Amino acid sequence: MSVQYDLEGQKRAYAKWAPIYDSVYVKLLADAQKKAAAAASRCGPDILEVGVGTGLVLPYYPAGSRVTGIDLSFDMLLKAVEKKTSRNLRHVRGLAAMDACALGFPDQSFDAITVPFVITLVPDPEGALDEMRRVLRPGGEIVIASKLGANDGATAQIEAALAPLMKKVGWSIAFKSSRLSNWAAGHPDMEMLDITPVFPAGFFKLARIRKRQA
Repeated sequence: MSVQYDLEGQKRAYAKWAPIYDSVYVKLLADAQKKAAAAASRCGPDILEVGVGTGLVLPYYPAGSRVTGIDLSFDMLLKAVEKKTSRNLRHVRGLAAMDACALGFPDQSFDAITVPFVITLVPDPEGALDEMRRVLRPGGEIVIASKLGANDGATAQIEAALAPLMKKVGWSIAFKSSRLSNWAAGHPDMEMLDITPVFPAGFFKLARIRKRQA
């Protein structure tokens, strides 16, 4: 049986968030976003940002980068286009509406892929990761910033108690960090490098998955 994803429902939700997203999240997400951009830029200049949203991460890429951003929401992308224009972000080469599970790029197009705070919202995360792997060059990295649920222990128990509150602001504890490790382990050419805590107090995580050299 095929799984039907409510992509139109997601688009409607993002359209409501677009006008206020920056004011709510700009400071809270900045540390993770800066570190994701820095990690990606170390891999090379050609960077794909999956889930570019309103473009909050775009100013953090170095001037020598060649950044392409995609997002499911046209309303979010309009905000990203405004940032590109108003801040003269010449390193941003393109912004397009696109499904993360159906990337319209040739194989091995990018040196790195950033995924800022969107992997837990994608209906088919493994399918999206498969597409990222396809368009990533050997030696490149998928850099994921997100709220990743703890696998076990006291932290997992605390997160479970806070789950209803986190769901209201769009975060989920259902997506465990082990899900990324398991995906990487299922592909011989991919390796999980690390999952490190970032601001605030390690609440968010930065995960790096490398595509091995042939």
